[in-house]
Amino acid sequence: MRAETFPGSKITTIHLAKLAYVSIRQSSLGQVLHHRESTDMPYQLVERATQLGWPSDRVQVIDEDLGKSGASAEHRSGFQYLMTAIG
Repeated sequence: MRAETFPGSKITTIHLAKLAYVSIRQSSLGQVLHHRESTDMPYQLVERATQLGWPSDRVQVIDEDLGKSGASAEHRSGFQYLMTAIG
C-alpha cells in the first residue's frame, strides 16, 4: 500500500492517522519560572503540527513533567505516559 504524500512534505496520510505528541519538560521549577521562553517554544510545536496537517484534537501535549529532573523516569508521569503510548 502506497501512502499518499502531501505536496512538499514527507508526511503521509499514515503519519496523520496517528496522534502527534509534544512533550515539554524543564529540569527545575526555577527554569519554569524564570525562563518562560524555554517553556513557550515547545508549545509552538503544537501549532507546527497543525500546520503540517494534524487536526488540533490529534495533537497531545504532555507537560506534566515541568520542573522535574530528567535523571530518572521514576517520578515523571508524562514521560511514562509517552513511552506507553509509543511503545
